[in-house]
Amino acid sequence: MGLRTRTKVIIGISTGVVVIAAAAAIAGPVIYANTVNGQAAAAPSISASASGTPGSLSTSEADGTWTSKDTSFAGYRVHEVLQGNDVNVVGRTKDVAGTAVVDGGSLTKATVTVQVGKISTPESARDAYFRDTALETGKFPTATFTLTKPVDVSGALDGATQDVTLTGTMDLHGVEKPVTADAQVAVGQGGTVQVAGSVPITFADYGVQAPSLGFVTVDGKGSVEFSLDLGK
Repeated sequence: MGLRTRTKVIIGISTGVVVIAAAAAIAGPVIYANTVNGQAAAAPSISASASGTPGSLSTSEADGTWTSKDTSFAGYRVHEVLQGNDVNVVGRTKDVAGTAVVDGGSLTKATVTVQVGKISTPESARDAYFRDTALETGKFPTATFTLTKPVDVSGALDGATQDVTLTGTMDLHGVEKPVTADAQVAVGQGGTVQVAGSVPITFADYGVQAPSLGFVTVDGKGSVEFSLDLGK
């Protein structure tokens, strides 16, 4: 093989390597975004068992204190941009404690406490940042929603899936702020009550800095999501 021919081959191989490397740099974030989006859980909603075969409760049956079961969960949903690719990240935990008091067809009291240090995603490095840097869970291990305004839930007691607005406060990262949650309430067979919804939050309101690392930027807003299965 002559010098000119060898030079052409080397240049061709080098060009191919550069093209492949460039394609990998472009495809990497796309593959990552597709993977994370595919892993993201859907927003909480009334389960098929509750909505498909609804139950009902009389006012007297509903009155009293309800507590969350171990099938309940909570977590967060945030949007980030990785080199121009939209990524939806969802974290979940079942380490949730909720109580609700119903009186005369109205939800009069409710608290939901989440162990935020137990929230996890499929990415351990993200979880470590979330725990140690963003929310400092060593100092502030829980987030708590407290209802501050009674809400009528009689529609759900009659066997329908009822849309409600829950007005309360969110205590997160040592800061308490007024919030509203859009939620659904339904009674399932056997008298179990499910409440599912989300609370929109702005991180800066709670002294939390959304990370911006150059190649990835996290929105300054997100949501706290919950699905509570309640029994007496």
